[in-house]
Amino acid sequence: MNASCQCGAIKFKTPLPKPLAVYICHCDECRLQSGSAYGCSAIFPAFKLPGKDNLSCYSRPTASGHMLNCYFCKSCGTRVIHSTPGKSVVSVKGGCIEGLDFSSAMHIWCKRAMVPIPEGVERHDEEPDNENYAHDIEQSDMAQSDGGGSTRVGSGNGKSSSGSEGGGLFDGMRG
Repeated sequence: MNASCQCGAIKFKTPLPKPLAVYICHCDECRLQSGSAYGCSAIFPAFKLPGKDNLSCYSRPTASGHMLNCYFCKSCGTRVIHSTPGKSVVSVKGGCIEGLDFSSAMHIWCKRAMVPIPEGVERHDEEPDNENYAHDIEQSDMAQSDGGGSTRVGSGNGKSSSGSEGGGLFDGMRG
């Protein structure tokens, strides 16, 4: 899938033709980081981003004690990727992906929703407590330079812990 920031300075292809999962998160952190009513995250295995010179990173601790790396374009400010150290997948911000199918997206933190949640979608008041969700989420990761002008977003051991809003299984996938 083709992805880019708003101004086009950051352009890349995702490592798979479709994401492992898509989450629409209505928590406070995702609203703040997106400047909208919710955030959208498409989960992919780790991959290299071109244009290291055009990327900047805002890092912050999460409620569960992990560090969240938020990559954005230096020119237009669009967030493009979130990653968490020690995990093996990344969250590409959904609005950056051309043709992303939102029809199977899981809505989470719906108890905080500012907009109506569509009928018939999978929805959870907080984070879901199921094996597929845990498997997807326990694999977000950290950024490393490969020394060749690209930023590698990925590699890790996939460990995670559960937690409350702002941390736990969803670290690195939202906010």
